[in-house]
Amino acid sequence: MSSLTKKQGLTAHAALLAVAFIYGANYLIAKGLMPDLIQASGFIVLRVMGALALFGLLYMFKYEAIEKRDLLRFFFCGLTGVALNQLFFFNGLSLTSPLNASIIMTSNPILVMVMSAIILKTKITSRKIAGIVLGAGGAISLLLLSASTSSVFASAKGDLMILINAASYGVYLVIVKPLMQRYKPTTVIFYTFLMGAMVVLPVGAQQALAIDWTLFSSADYSALFYVILGTTFLAYLLNVFALKRVQPTVVSVYIYLQPLMAGVCALLFAYWGLTDYTGDFSWKTLVCAILIFIGVYLVSFTPKKTE
Repeated sequence: MSSLTKKQGLTAHAALLAVAFIYGANYLIAKGLMPDLIQASGFIVLRVMGALALFGLLYMFKYEAIEKRDLLRFFFCGLTGVALNQLFFFNGLSLTSPLNASIIMTSNPILVMVMSAIILKTKITSRKIAGIVLGAGGAISLLLLSASTSSVFASAKGDLMILINAASYGVYLVIVKPLMQRYKPTTVIFYTFLMGAMVVLPVGAQQALAIDWTLFSSADYSALFYVILGTTFLAYLLNVFALKRVQPTVVSVYIYLQPLMAGVCALLFAYWGLTDYTGDFSWKTLVCAILIFIGVYLVSFTPKKTE
């Protein structure tokens, strides 16, 4: 491997590490604004419209026309990858613990595989079935645990919404694949957000208009800026940067760092005297997380002899 290739690999991993931290911190930062300052659906309107404007600027510099036959697929990409995905995520996050949300999100590879089997008729091996069972067992156990405890932050309803969000994004990752093969990434993401905005606006416009901006401190504005620019716009660009230099499987592995990053951020928040989410973590939560991780491993990684 040449020194240039090694350097590109290191910069790609640095970008992916930054993405994992951005997402990990987002669970706590976004949670801090909801629901006292911003209702969840209104928050999505701000996030989607802000990201749409930024991606629109990129699209103008790399303009590419799309075919009419792809409009319906773009709409469903916007529905599953932006509207349902974000609405369920933020509404779920407003009801449950950031740590629970980050753990449940790691089930995404399992859900992608299930959606691929349903939509694309891909084959499911016995190894992957075992992974589905373990991952589903961990997610369901976490839901039941949230329902049976009296935690200030965790709730079964919120956890279920996060799981639906992950399933919706799993559908998106499957149906967007043909578009990614025909168009530039900037074209796909712009039209996906454009279609998603058409669904999000009617749902969250009233909440967005009801925001009382006089209640926001400078820290609150910084948090809002972080979610719109960092989590939505910058994280996507860093992922695209990394995908040009490493395999997609490498990119997907970094989702496992999100609960760790969220946990680190939770400890820092508690240390700094901010909202303390660490009480939602227990050995039972750890067992649920391990079950999900093992399930994802069985689904995502194939032994070399069977590749």
